[in-house]
Amino acid sequence: MYTRLNEIPVYESREGEIEARYFNRVQIALKRLEKEIRLVIPDLKHLDLILQKDAWIIVDRVHNDVPIAAWSDFETRNRGSLHEPIKCLLRTYHRAADMILEKTLETMDEIIAEDLAEGRAEGGRSVLPFPRGK
Repeated sequence: MYTRLNEIPVYESREGEIEARYFNRVQIALKRLEKEIRLVIPDLKHLDLILQKDAWIIVDRVHNDVPIAAWSDFETRNRGSLHEPIKCLLRTYHRAADMILEKTLETMDEIIAEDLAEGRAEGGRSVLPFPRGK
């Protein structure tokens, strides 16, 4: 479980929204593939996306997985329908983080859709298992 979100100073924290298509696909992937997923984002050379039930974190793997941005505190209670955006808390840890948010979500959606269609899990090309603690 990635827990560094609370250890690193936050550059900016604000209300955010995740499109329902992204949120729904991640929830399916977390149920079908792994409870925690780590994706390599090919277009963002040294950044990975860690997907957990309670947070999605963009990390810089070159700098010991320091967070770049994170979506958390998803408001799913009393959700009226599956097509409505999900309100959340968006925290950025780098001044330029906003520049990669949309690209990260788009790439994540493509990778997960492909992996779900092919039934990939451990050993797959795109979805990497999250390292377990000691």
